[in-house]
Amino acid sequence: MTIEIKAPVFPESVAEGVITTWHKKQGETCVRDDVLVDIETDKVVLEVVAPEDGMLSDQVKNEGDEVLSGEVIGHFEAKAVSSDHSTEKTDNRALQIEKDSRKNEESLLSPAARKIAEEQQLDLSDIEGTGKNGRITKEDVLRHGTLPPEGTVAADSRKAEKILPTAGASISPVDSTLPVFSSERIEKRVPMTRLRAKIAERLVQAQHNAAMLTTFNEVNMKPVKELRARYQSDFEKRHGVRLGFMSFFVKACVEALKRNPAVNASIDGNDIVYHGYQDIGVAVSSDRGLVVPVLHSAEQMNLADMEVKIREFGDKAQQGKLTIEEMTGGTFTISNGGVFGSLLSTPILNPPQSAILGMHKIQDRPMAVDGKIEILPMMYLALSYDHRLLDGKEAVSFLVTIKTLLEDPARMLLDV
Repeated sequence: MTIEIKAPVFPESVAEGVITTWHKKQGETCVRDDVLVDIETDKVVLEVVAPEDGMLSDQVKNEGDEVLSGEVIGHFEAKAVSSDHSTEKTDNRALQIEKDSRKNEESLLSPAARKIAEEQQLDLSDIEGTGKNGRITKEDVLRHGTLPPEGTVAADSRKAEKILPTAGASISPVDSTLPVFSSERIEKRVPMTRLRAKIAERLVQAQHNAAMLTTFNEVNMKPVKELRARYQSDFEKRHGVRLGFMSFFVKACVEALKRNPAVNASIDGNDIVYHGYQDIGVAVSSDRGLVVPVLHSAEQMNLADMEVKIREFGDKAQQGKLTIEEMTGGTFTISNGGVFGSLLSTPILNPPQSAILGMHKIQDRPMAVDGKIEILPMMYLALSYDHRLLDGKEAVSFLVTIKTLLEDPARMLLDV
């Protein structure tokens, strides 16, 4: 039986996608749920899997072709594997078992790194990951692919010893054994990915369409750090996840948005839309670029729920597994440049939202406290906002509320 392989149904905010990788060739047999093809949209990478055991009989769309929502991209021949192909099916099943057994290893491999490894036919077990939690990054794969074979370095070293003169020896004006360096300057031109192109488009749109302004403050992180240190072990045992800083900021933003509803609003034409819920976007860096998955109804979450979800978002972003639903919506965004060492920045709005909070590096600084100098862990906060909707008073009040809640976390529990 022939089955049409179609692109997934995209939401209204996604117009089209691009075929990035066909994992199966025409005529290649596969088992149910094998990944057939990757489709990249301006939000996420979508995987289309085999509907049954059978064979990919036809590829209607090639790699690099644009596809529309629900468009036919290939045909699949669903059939039981005959006795003539019993060995092939057994091999496929064995491969599937091996694939399942390596699921944990694959989860530590980014999509870009996996693609390069497949193209260069590299053994992942030989590659040491330098990313977070041992994740194998694109740079790890590229570095492994360019390493010389074993023994080559020693041989080159011996060769170099022969080439380099001993002390006091004269050097010939022309020595053909010496390496020749080219003065050519290399350039490489590659097309933007759809995600990068969409990021560029939205950033320019935010700059052109909003009256963007940024206000700053600083927060003493000592109370939050002491709270984390005191309860980290118990929290991790109870909830199976570490207590980070981001959940405190999300919680503080939720409370501040409740007290300053205009910051949680957005402009739609000549109307102002006030949202009765707090959907908090958390900016996450991935190999494909910056993505902003959303904590939907964050006002209903406790700190543990937030930490679990944020960790899940981080893992999915590195694997390219974020869904369109997880990337859609949001009434407010938090961006943490501090993880990269940023001390101060002016974040750009995420349209149609009216404000975005920028977190930064925690740094010990001398501060005047009750007439005395104390060394405290301080963080600069930056709030960029749309001045068309928010006045300075509302924006500053919102940022001061976040500062107050973080410097006295008990206020978030007592709602004072």
